[in-house]
Amino acid sequence: MRILRPSDAPALAAAYVRNCEYLAPWEPVRPEEYYTEVWQAADIANRLAAMKSGDGYPLGLFAGDAIVGRFNVAGIVRGSFQSAGLGYWVDSTYTGRGLASTAVGVIVETARDGLGLHRLEASTLVHNAGSQRVLVKAGFRQIGMAPRYLEIAGEWQDHNLYQIVLHD
Repeated sequence: MRILRPSDAPALAAAYVRNCEYLAPWEPVRPEEYYTEVWQAADIANRLAAMKSGDGYPLGLFAGDAIVGRFNVAGIVRGSFQSAGLGYWVDSTYTGRGLASTAVGVIVETARDGLGLHRLEASTLVHNAGSQRVLVKAGFRQIGMAPRYLEIAGEWQDHNLYQIVLHD
C-alpha cells in the first residue's frame, strides 16, 4: 500500500472497470467517464493536491502493478478536532483474505502516530457486514445510524457510523 501517483491512473481505471459491477451496490452511480484514465488522472491530481495541503491521503493497494484496493483518508480537520474520514474498497478477487483489515489497521496506526490525528470515522451501508467486520477488527466502534445518509446505487441509503479514538 502506498500513496497514489499520477502514473497510477491507468491501473486505477482498470481496477474500476474490473470491479464496476462488484462496487455498484456500495458506491454512488458513476458516469461512464469515471472509468477512464483521464478521469482517474484528474481525481488522483485533485487528491494529491489535497494531500499537499494536509487535507487527505489517497492510497492504493497493489499486487504487482495492479491496483487491488483503494483507501482514502479524507476531510482531515485539524485544530481541536484532529479528525478524518476513511473510505475503502478491495478488488472482488481479493476479498476475504484479510487485506482490508490489515490495510485499515496500518492506516489507524499511521493516523495516530504519523498524522497525529485524534480520531477516524467511517460509515457503512447498514447491510455491509463485511466492511463492518473490517472496522470492528481495527478497533472502530459503532456510534450511531444515519438515516438516508449518502446516495448510493441511486438511492439515499441508511448508514452505520463508526469511529475510533486514537488517543485516550
